[in-house]
Amino acid sequence: MASEVEETLKRISGLKGVLGSIVISSDGIPIRTTLDNSTTVQYAGLLTALVAKARSVVRDLDPSNDLSFLRIRSKKSEIMCAPCRDYLLVVIQTSETP
Repeated sequence: MASEVEETLKRISGLKGVLGSIVISSDGIPIRTTLDNSTTVQYAGLLTALVAKARSVVRDLDPSNDLSFLRIRSKKSEIMCAPCRDYLLVVIQTSETP
């Protein structure tokens, strides 16, 4: 199982435009990352809080629903968050502007 995770992260990191990826535990602690330590800690803290808030909004609107994916796009980059029960997968990539 661990080798599958490592292979998947390696494949994601190799895609064009990907700046980095982070796997964050449900406690907000980075487990795996391809970014430097200070950047990883900053993303982990901020995105854990944002995903929790987004999940809360979705559940408040419909208690039978849950957050499955969060995409944040800015002029410079795009942050994609895939929350699961035990962890949060974050991928940061450059924004492709036309």
